[in-house]
Amino acid sequence: MFMRSPAVFGKIMQLISASLPNRCLMCHQSIALPARGLCRVCLNSGLYYQPICQGCGCAMQLQRIFCGRCLLKQPITVIAPCSYHQGLGEWIGLMKYQAQFAALPVLSQALVYRICELESLGLLQLPQVLVPVPLHITRQRKRGFNQAWLIADAIHQQLNIPIVVQGLERVLNTESQAGLTGQQRRRNLSCAFRLTDHFPYQRIALIDDVVTTGTTVKEISMMFEKLNIHVQVWCLARAEAPGLLD
Repeated sequence: MFMRSPAVFGKIMQLISASLPNRCLMCHQSIALPARGLCRVCLNSGLYYQPICQGCGCAMQLQRIFCGRCLLKQPITVIAPCSYHQGLGEWIGLMKYQAQFAALPVLSQALVYRICELESLGLLQLPQVLVPVPLHITRQRKRGFNQAWLIADAIHQQLNIPIVVQGLERVLNTESQAGLTGQQRRRNLSCAFRLTDHFPYQRIALIDDVVTTGTTVKEISMMFEKLNIHVQVWCLARAEAPGLLD
């Protein structure tokens, strides 16, 4: 199957999006241009409405980088505008599995707003580059796109941070992580990625669509950290453990 370059595919998605009826995916009400995908009411209903720990995703009273438990462990920093379980996750899943990208612009804008908010509070330092989580070449040829690259491109358009795809590659065509336990996910991804020894950046944002158990981003982050490269994760949603937002 012919695989389009990421840039060309991104342009095609923009043209397709521009030709679609301008109605909210959730409530089906008309949306005033230039807004697309989700109306403001439906979008806001799914976004975080309280401070969130960037480690485990639990709700906090005041916005800090980590909650008390995560301060002791110093986990990977994960930035997301919403929970996968609070109404917006369906539209993120449709991007990956059905190539429906109508919600990508508004969700990427929500992510960028969250990033800028945390930066203004002194809780986040912008990275030098964006690094999309790579797909194995076989899976990308079959799917025709890498949703992580499309998200990275949407962020790049707003923050002008370069995207880097050289240096990190997926060398094993692993089975889908969906439905696997944490232990199975770790075993599935063992040695699945490779990083070149020379990577000339000190701060990166690893881009993915959803962070669930964090197995994928942890596997990649460990390789970067061995080279003393600071990693933060930016995604459209995180699927935190039940009860953390209560």
